[in-house]
Amino acid sequence: MDFSAFIHPPVPAFVVAGFLIAFILYIYIVKAINSKKTVEEPKIASPVVETKAPVAPSNAPGTSSGDLELVGVDEKTAAVIMAIVSDKSGIPLNRLQFKSIALMEDK
Repeated sequence: MDFSAFIHPPVPAFVVAGFLIAFILYIYIVKAINSKKTVEEPKIASPVVETKAPVAPSNAPGTSSGDLELVGVDEKTAAVIMAIVSDKSGIPLNRLQFKSIALMEDK
């Protein structure tokens, strides 16, 4: 039996180099397209929180200093908002002074 009909000649080097260059260009194009895509966070009604710079606590723990104005927000929600601001900023809650918390409406 003659197997010479099944043996293919070697692929020319310029064909291999062309496929390699095309593959590398494809990878760079895909990376460029993927890097431009950004994920947008959904728009939700977020409360407006005004805070002052951290101040040294001059009062005993568990007491408050100053007044807090709540606009369209109940006390429980305001407490949660204050806890989140403290957590995200890394500043202890007793070192933050909140002036007002107001709910923003969707536009």
